[in-house]
Amino acid sequence: MDKTRIDKWLWAARFFKTRSLATEEVNKGHVQIDQRDIKPAREVRIGDVITVVQSKVPRTVVVKGISEQRGPAPVAQLLYEETPESVQKRALLAERNRLGPEPALAIEHGRPTKRDRRDLQKNWNDRWSASID
Repeated sequence: MDKTRIDKWLWAARFFKTRSLATEEVNKGHVQIDQRDIKPAREVRIGDVITVVQSKVPRTVVVKGISEQRGPAPVAQLLYEETPESVQKRALLAERNRLGPEPALAIEHGRPTKRDRRDLQKNWNDRWSASID
């Protein structure tokens, strides 16, 4: 066997948990072969360069083996080899996300309590509009 459908290969290589998820991602344009959008029926061959975008992180892999059967993870990892540029880019994105500020920490005191909401509403009853007079 020297070629198979891309959705079957992505499922067998354990990029996606089900074949239908792999098909959806290909249809959304999150999977490319040689930097071209493809359809789920596109055949993949050994040596093809595939770009898979998962949770906004692109992975570029070179196909090393073909399989239509999903097997254990160590066997699935033998089906492809990730390019060094892709590994470096993923590490850089992981580090950037680790060092980035947590959005929830921007809120100083969290949600207002019932008392806080009542205090906020007291000032609104005195004015007839939201604009500053």
